[in-house]
Amino acid sequence: MSDTKHVVVTREGLQRMKEELEYKETTEKMKVAEQLKVAISYGDLSENAEYDAAKNDQAVLEQRITELKAMIENAVVVDESKISTDVVGFGTRVTIVYEDEPDDEETYTIVGTSESDPANGKLSNEGFLAKAPANLVEAEREKLAQAQDKVAKLKARMEEMEALR
Repeated sequence: MSDTKHVVVTREGLQRMKEELEYKETTEKMKVAEQLKVAISYGDLSENAEYDAAKNDQAVLEQRITELKAMIENAVVVDESKISTDVVGFGTRVTIVYEDEPDDEETYTIVGTSESDPANGKLSNEGFLAKAPANLVEAEREKLAQAQDKVAKLKARMEEMEALR
């Protein structure tokens, strides 16, 4: 049994990962190779800070390439047309309206962890908002609203009766 973790993504997210991988494997690898070439030309590698920095850059680059390959290999592309909007979850858009400032609202799309980018309105499906109690099914919300309406009517009726006394 494999212990690899599936990476839930949109088509757009998978495409971005593939583009990043291609860029890293071509352009960035050439840049790092050039940095290494220049650093080696300075001679003595034992005390060569440029060489150490280039080797570190190379290691970071190779790690990211390995990560991207694994994510692409384990990607599960979700068909966005089949996403339910009854529950907050992957692919849904969530608008947060602040009670104290109802005109100030923020809208986020729930995406896979690999696509998460809060500054650009994309929150992880494993984060707080996607797992919050706001995940009420629409029917439950309607029942809650109906119950609140009944309570309000009962209170109004009780106030009317109290006024008649």
